[in-house]
Amino acid sequence: MPLFYLHIQKSLQGNFQIKKINIAFVFQVNCPGCFVYGIPMMNELFTKYENEIGFIGVSTAFEDFELNTEGNTQLLLQENKLTGETKKYYDSIDEEIYPQKILFPVVFDALKPTKDFLTNENVQAICNKNPNFALLSAEEKLTMLNSVKEYYGRLPFIAETFTLNQLPGTPSFIIFDNEYNLLQSFFGHEYQKVIEIFLKHYGTLKLQNEPIIF
Repeated sequence: MPLFYLHIQKSLQGNFQIKKINIAFVFQVNCPGCFVYGIPMMNELFTKYENEIGFIGVSTAFEDFELNTEGNTQLLLQENKLTGETKKYYDSIDEEIYPQKILFPVVFDALKPTKDFLTNENVQAICNKNPNFALLSAEEKLTMLNSVKEYYGRLPFIAETFTLNQLPGTPSFIIFDNEYNLLQSFFGHEYQKVIEIFLKHYGTLKLQNEPIIF
């Protein structure tokens, strides 16, 4: 079973307590979609299930490193301040600050200089996320390993949680167990009820007696 790699540079709000079933919300502060539907959904899930499920928000940076920072994440958590494209969106609807308080624990992804990140172990972990990697010949594996090194070598920094899990973008939602086995992942705009169904499947949640509409 694949693992969920969680690497934390700094805890910014609350304390993540791992439980039998957990959900990670990986976001960037310069990501309007993370704020329009990601955070509200996580707040709702946290309010309903915080006693049964472990919740963690991971503020990351895979682009726009000058905006997706630990400092801007702290301003969001402490003062509801917005940045970049997210601020532009909320300015367009006459909201000067983010209208919700983030309720769940939040950490900042471990951000490393590229030369420190690109160890043989990390490159191998990235390649192993490709389900076809084990089927390749030795020569093909070496080609992929070198391609990964070349691709990530162009970036100034690497966010470990985002990169080692090979997430497609933000917002991403990852369900994992208390041994960090990756059970399910979602990218982009996902219905809350869908995530609740998977939380129930893997854990012991009791959904409210209401019809599930997809």
